[in-house]
Amino acid sequence: MKSAIAGAAALACAAAAHAQPWPQRPVRVIVNVAAGGGVDMIARIAAQHYAAVWGQPFVVDNRAGAGGNIGAELVAKAAPDGYTLLVSSATVVTNAAARAQAYDPVRDFAPVTKLTANPYIVVVTPALPVRSVPELVALAKTKPGGLSFASAGTGSILHMGGELLAAMTGASMTHVPYKGVAEAYPAVVSGQVDWMLGSPISALPLMKAGRMRGIAVSSPARSRALPELPTVAESGVPGYDVVAWFGMFAPADTPPAIVARLNAEAKRALATPEVTRRMEAEGTDVVVNSPHEFAAQVKAEYAKWRALVVKMGMKF
Repeated sequence: MKSAIAGAAALACAAAAHAQPWPQRPVRVIVNVAAGGGVDMIARIAAQHYAAVWGQPFVVDNRAGAGGNIGAELVAKAAPDGYTLLVSSATVVTNAAARAQAYDPVRDFAPVTKLTANPYIVVVTPALPVRSVPELVALAKTKPGGLSFASAGTGSILHMGGELLAAMTGASMTHVPYKGVAEAYPAVVSGQVDWMLGSPISALPLMKAGRMRGIAVSSPARSRALPELPTVAESGVPGYDVVAWFGMFAPADTPPAIVARLNAEAKRALATPEVTRRMEAEGTDVVVNSPHEFAAQVKAEYAKWRALVVKMGMKF
């Protein structure tokens, strides 16, 4: 009798605990700092808002190493209880498309929302005698493999975007990986590397100072921040589309109700006039789409980059 009562009490306690509203304790927000400039800022805007709304700390935990894979693996393997989140760029997708990782970007995450998006800028070293994508491609074809492009690491979105341009134009170019954009930019500025895809938030100051030259943007439409720059697509490479984004993920099987709450409050955090103006001044758009929309985009991008790797026979 006593054991039956004890068992019933245990079940009641478990049910009560399960019914407790989330969050009841601090939440860790792992940030893939290999994603590039601005990701920490975006994560902190969301985390501070969440903490204010729900009265629990949302602790931002910057993780570098292995091109951002360490942070992604931690979240993929975390309990699906809403207490571990990931904020990353598309690198979480491209890394997995380039080579097998300890996580699957489609299977192992519950996408919460795409937070922001922006085009990249094709930037070249000032000494390079090109002022357009056609001129860059023509020069590359005169000396196959002689022109080089920098990236934030093998498998990063910057690497894959450069490979896509080479593949779509038939121009052979040499990839030079760095540990992050902080190391890649100086290489382009100094002329050690010829060009790269740069994010507006970090490339614009260098362009304004005359240390790099922008020749095109990577998105399908022109950037509102740089309307004078043509797109790569309208510069003779139709269909070229590489857009930078920062997104939030939870582990797969996180309760949909938690994902929905995170999504709704992310919209409130980033869609304020102050944040929107700040982002637009840096060439970035606030997005905050639905979990379903973001999941579909992640799946499509993974398929796109995986197809490129297979088609080109890339070996890393």
